Amino acid sequence: MNKNHNGKVRVLVADDHEMILEMIELFLSQTGDFEVWTARSLTDAVEEIKKNGPFDVVLLDFVMPGMKGIVGLKTAIQANDGKPVGIITGNPSGRNVTDIVNANAAGIVLKTTPMRTLANALQFMAAGELYLPRQITIDREQDEHGADGLLSRKESLVLAQLVEGLSNREIGEALQLAEPTIKMHVRSICGKLEAKNRTQAVLRAKELGLY
Repeated sequence: MNKNHNGKVRVLVADDHEMILEMIELFLSQTGDFEVWTARSLTDAVEEIKKNGPFDVVLLDFVMPGMKGIVGLKTAIQANDGKPVGIITGNPSGRNVTDIVNANAAGIVLKTTPMRTLANALQFMAAGELYLPRQITIDREQDEHGADGLLSRKESLVLAQLVEGLSNREIGEALQLAEPTIKMHVRSICGKLEAKNRTQAVLRAKELGLY
């Protein structure tokens, strides 16, 4: 693990949710083990890497301006000179998890992760290890085949983004699919879950334990 002359792990966290970003920055800074930089988009993150990097570990929001999913992850890995780059996300589908891992991410951190666990995860990734929370490792195989076979893999991917409250355009950007295709999947999800709209679909999916 590379540390600066103060013995601290140099971390860049990028997330467009200001409250989440501030909470992470405040906690990590108070531990005394990290030196923290922040960004609110992939473009800003790459600029920070150019100015102050490479960092010991970079943590990117999977859905934020400029990311475009795996494309943004690969861009950040290249910019950070191959040093660890992990993903922070809300509720990744099995396919997203597989794609993230296959793209050589250093790990995945859930946004529901307690701050103390987040700090440990960053230390783990900075040490060159792959970090996956227990919840993901347990559910990964089931998620890869869709939730109990009710939804297709792509529908499960779209549902995961609906849960995060994203628009069709944002989902299309994240999954690299055309907006009309996203609309088609949303209609199919609503039909299979017997929901009148996307909000009801999310509630129904929760009732069925699909996320």
